[in-house]
Amino acid sequence: MARHPALVNIRILTLLALPALAGCAYLPPMPERPRDVFTTPIVNRGHPVTEDQIAQITTGVSTRADVQALLGSPSQTSTFSDNSWYYISGVTQLRPARSMALRSQRVVAIDFNPAGTVAEIRQLDFTQGDMPRVNFVERETPSPGNERTLMQALFGNVGRIGPNPSGNAGILPAGGPVAGGGR
Repeated sequence: MARHPALVNIRILTLLALPALAGCAYLPPMPERPRDVFTTPIVNRGHPVTEDQIAQITTGVSTRADVQALLGSPSQTSTFSDNSWYYISGVTQLRPARSMALRSQRVVAIDFNPAGTVAEIRQLDFTQGDMPRVNFVERETPSPGNERTLMQALFGNVGRIGPNPSGNAGILPAGGPVAGGGR
């Protein structure tokens, strides 16, 4: 007795759909975590400084050694002198099918006077305009030489490896073999 082809197709589809439906059991219940089901993890980066740590630093009293013992080494120092220390932290999250996105950033700047004690503690906020945006130049510096095509990149070394005319094996010079044995 022959089976009807539609019944065979339904049974095959059912067998193929069972593993896909079994994967749904790993999803958390919707009322508990309705929005976090398909998000990527949040990653803390940098050197976070808490409000309690900032409160322990006294302006005019705390020295560089005190600040370094409390907060650790700074993420960055000022460019031309060692009078400003910056502790930079940020929260990033991977965007689906893209690169990392910076969700929030916090910069604590500690300025020292010439005597080496804390002169000022500032918290820079990027959203308030404390940190200027740096626009990068889109131009490229020209480099000598020519642009290599795909074919030149793939086949550029064909024929350049082999015995030299002087009898030594090795790589030939860029201009090819030189008449007269290379001298």
